[in-house]
Amino acid sequence: MPNGSLDSHIFENAISPPLTWDVRHRVSLGLASSLLYLHEEWEQCVVHRNVKSSNIMLDSRFNAKLGDFGLARLMDHEIGPQTTRLAGTLGYLTPEYVRTRRASKESDVYSFGVVCLEIVSGRKSVDPLEEYQMWFVEWVWELYGMGNLILAVDKRLQSDFDQKQTECLMVVGLWCIHPDPSLRAFHKASDSCSQL
Repeated sequence: MPNGSLDSHIFENAISPPLTWDVRHRVSLGLASSLLYLHEEWEQCVVHRNVKSSNIMLDSRFNAKLGDFGLARLMDHEIGPQTTRLAGTLGYLTPEYVRTRRASKESDVYSFGVVCLEIVSGRKSVDPLEEYQMWFVEWVWELYGMGNLILAVDKRLQSDFDQKQTECLMVVGLWCIHPDPSLRAFHKASDSCSQL
């Protein structure tokens, strides 16, 4: 892909200039659309099992394309998860998948949520935040609880972003990584955003 992968544009140590907020927002929508198609709109459910920023490729117009289907599995919509081998990347794996080794749509949704938080913050999910003495996801949850999600926005964006959109995308990310898998869903995230 002409513009490489998402990770080469959003993280602080990236070689490329940081993406604008409009491009980041469009990438998140494109990724959500890809997962919706894979999970619900094709004749079988495709569980990707490795949704992460380095597997999101950007075309010449910075449209998102989900790549690397080497770990993906097909499932019937009614049967549910059948895999028993752990696959994927730490920082993007849901706790129940690590425990049960059964990938599902919910495990892909969790990974999507982590990517949403990375897109807004410009921080890697696997890096501890030494200045806060906690992991990235814990830090965002804490900011949410204090009503200060704006503090997680990538400083390199300066003030060139839509505050409501950034907060909405972080709330979507947090709903997608909810500790209770039964509460982890796109539709719950969308409901939360409509209240912002």
